[in-house]
Amino acid sequence: MKKQVKGWIGFAEKDLLTVSEIIENPDLTNVVTFHCQQAIEKYFKAFILEHDNKPLLKIHNLLTLYGTIKETIDLELNEDLLSIVNDIYLESRYPGEMGLLDDGSMPTSEQANQFFNFAKEVEAKIKNELKINNKEE
Repeated sequence: MKKQVKGWIGFAEKDLLTVSEIIENPDLTNVVTFHCQQAIEKYFKAFILEHDNKPLLKIHNLLTLYGTIKETIDLELNEDLLSIVNDIYLESRYPGEMGLLDDGSMPTSEQANQFFNFAKEVEAKIKNELKINNKEE
């Protein structure tokens, strides 16, 4: 596995560790949501780096990244949910907008948990495809 891929995986794991530490706090659902988006983006980039010999595009669009992955394998992800999580990323990164849903609302605790479970699903599928065993890390 390429060194750069390991770096992306490590940072994605830290995003999910952050989520696991704050998921129960209903005042931090936007932060949970933001870190879920970031973890998915990093897992996607790790996969692309490992399977594509081209330079990684500096983009944040999960749908575009997943489209690149689908050229190699279909992970059979819920693309409607992926689209919602995709809309969470903001180029501007204004503090008042970070992690909010497309309509500007705070995610509910239920939505935050749904995004966390989805991010963990992406993690499991990417690690499986990259032949990463958590016990070996």
